[in-house]
Amino acid sequence: MSPTIFRVKDYRFFFFSREELRRHVHVSCSDGEAKFWLEPKIELAKNYNLKAKQLKIVEKLIVDNYDKINDKWNQFFS
Repeated sequence: MSPTIFRVKDYRFFFFSREELRRHVHVSCSDGEAKFWLEPKIELAKNYNLKAKQLKIVEKLIVDNYDKINDKWNQFFS
């Protein structure tokens, strides 16, 4: 199960339900996928084919929607 948190343009932000406990978020689009840690700070964990420009856009979207992502994490994993 991988619940969607939100979508922006071609980007889908989501969690995997049976993965590690450290807070993180996945993002996918037609070009590839990435995983970002949310703690202790927002940082790229893995990248599969996204270009540097796309990663910057995605990271900004994560920063701008951090509270929403955290709230969804708490709801889903509580």
